[in-house]
Amino acid sequence: MLLLAVDSSDKNGSIALAKCGRDEVCEVLEVVRLAGGTFSAQLVPQIAGLLRKHEFGKEDIGAFAVVSGPGSFTGLRIGLAAVKALAEVLEKPIAAISLLEAVAIAGRARGRVAAAIDAGRDEVYIGEYEIGVAAKRITERLVTRTEWITIASGQTVITPDKKLADIARIAGLQVEEISRPASDAIAKIGWKRILSGATVSSEAVDANYIRRMDGEILVKNS
Repeated sequence: MLLLAVDSSDKNGSIALAKCGRDEVCEVLEVVRLAGGTFSAQLVPQIAGLLRKHEFGKEDIGAFAVVSGPGSFTGLRIGLAAVKALAEVLEKPIAAISLLEAVAIAGRARGRVAAAIDAGRDEVYIGEYEIGVAAKRITERLVTRTEWITIASGQTVITPDKKLADIARIAGLQVEEISRPASDAIAKIGWKRILSGATVSSEAVDANYIRRMDGEILVKNS
C-alpha cells in the first residue's frame, strides 16, 4: 500500500512517500523537506510533485499518516487540512501521530521514558511513555522548565533539543539526545497504527496543540 506522511509541526517540515506491506515493513521512497513559513504555498504542490516523480497519482494513495501535534499552530492546521481534504476525497484512513510519541520511539531506551520538546516561553512539552513492543502513552502535557525536571526524574529523557538535553544532564538525569523525527519516521509509526486499526476519519482528525492558542487564553481570562 502507498502511504503519504506529513509533518508540518515545526518551522521546517517534511513529507514522505512510502510503500508499506502487511509485515509492518515500510520502504520509504523519498522524503521531501519543506521550508518553514511557506507550508501553505508548498505543501500541495510538493505532494503532487512527489507522486508524479514516482509515477503515482493521488488515487494510488492507500492511507495517510500525519503529525497532529504538538507544535506550530499554523503549521499543524495547514498539514492537517491538506491530509483531511485528500483523505476525504479518496475515502482513505488517517493515522494521527503525536510528535512526542515519535520522539519517545526514536530513542533506544525501553521502559518508562519522558519525551521532551522545547515549547518556548520557558515551557516544555513532555510525554511520558512506556516503551516495549509498542509505545503506551501515559500522559502528555505542557509544563514549565522547572516542573519537567521533577516530572522526568527517574526516567530516561529523550529529546531532539540540545538546550533541554543540557539542562537535564546538569540536573543529573539520564538523557538521550536524538535527531528530530521527520516524516519518514511518522510513516513507519503510522503504518503500524493503520495495521492495528487505530485510525481516524477525515472528519474526526484534529490537532493536539496541548497548549491553547493565545486567543483562547485571552478569552478565558477576560
